[in-house]
Amino acid sequence: MPETKRLNIAMIGSGFIARAHSNAFHQVGRFFDVPYSLGLKAVCGRNQTKLQAFARQWGWAEICSDWQEVVGRKDIDVVDIAVPNALHAPIAMAAAKAGKMIFCEKPLAMSLPEAQTMAAAVKDLPNLVWFNYRRVPAVAFAKQLITEGKLGKVYHYRSYYFNQSGVDPAKGQTWRYRAGEAGSGAIGDLLSHSIDMALDLNGQIAELSAMKHTFTPGREVDDAVAVMVHFANGSLGTFEASRFGVGRRNGIGFEVYGEKGSLAFDLEDMNRLRFYESTEPPSLQAYKNILVTGPDQPYSANFWKPGHLIGYEHTFIATLGDFLQTLAYREPFHPNFYDAVRTQAVLEAVEASTAAGNWVKPQAK
Repeated sequence: MPETKRLNIAMIGSGFIARAHSNAFHQVGRFFDVPYSLGLKAVCGRNQTKLQAFARQWGWAEICSDWQEVVGRKDIDVVDIAVPNALHAPIAMAAAKAGKMIFCEKPLAMSLPEAQTMAAAVKDLPNLVWFNYRRVPAVAFAKQLITEGKLGKVYHYRSYYFNQSGVDPAKGQTWRYRAGEAGSGAIGDLLSHSIDMALDLNGQIAELSAMKHTFTPGREVDDAVAVMVHFANGSLGTFEASRFGVGRRNGIGFEVYGEKGSLAFDLEDMNRLRFYESTEPPSLQAYKNILVTGPDQPYSANFWKPGHLIGYEHTFIATLGDFLQTLAYREPFHPNFYDAVRTQAVLEAVEASTAAGNWVKPQAK
């Protein structure tokens, strides 16, 4: 492992997701063997009173109101983008011009052309997109089992993401419900996570047909979306995402059915993966409810002893830990901006299908 190097971070944003990022910056060196120490140098935002409190709580050295000034500073190595979607591109492009490493929240952009421009700008710079659910140990274990051929040929991929945030009128006044800042509703906010996991677990989507709906009159963005897909591997898929899933707080999950077995996962029980093997003798065929906390399972060597549960925050720590390890050894990291472009292409195809009412092929290069 190379000698320890300090990386100074400037984070743009101070909301909910910025807390998750800040925690990961503090914790990653305690769980992962990485040759970097992270300096929480500057955090940027518009509300100075809120920003000061945030900086004190999370250990940021400075606060600033002008992100354009901070991304070009010579003492900044990493720019972390944790702001509304409409600001992702201008910040990423400025940071790329300044030669910084770039971390960006999802969805990457407001459109596919914008995402492609961003990816081209950072192609020679270390970068990541915070599709953190890939790093849930149970999801990573599902990928391992699929890659090992435990399911054989995949027939069906079913995905869902339900929460009830859209029912709350107060939340409907935030940036996530304004088209000019978010671009879309459940499509960008929820479906993007589901698509990224599906592309990682089951491969490319060849074509899709979608519909969306807004339940609240006058709301600028979609509240719910449903999608049917053909995957390139020949399997069929369905996706649902809704902010009107009453009773679900953060219910993202998937089911995968193949010739040799099946898998099922739900984030509201994130430490468990259901696994069925049809190759077992008939008398023993049943779902195994696997507690994915080790031994010999993804990230079990990084976190607690087997049987000791982890939480949402560990997915960000693992994302950052993997990134820093690949950075040290000059290896590729995923998901990066180009991975996010492929997800953006599917989201754009979803929007096109809902408008035209027909099947659409995602157009990612």
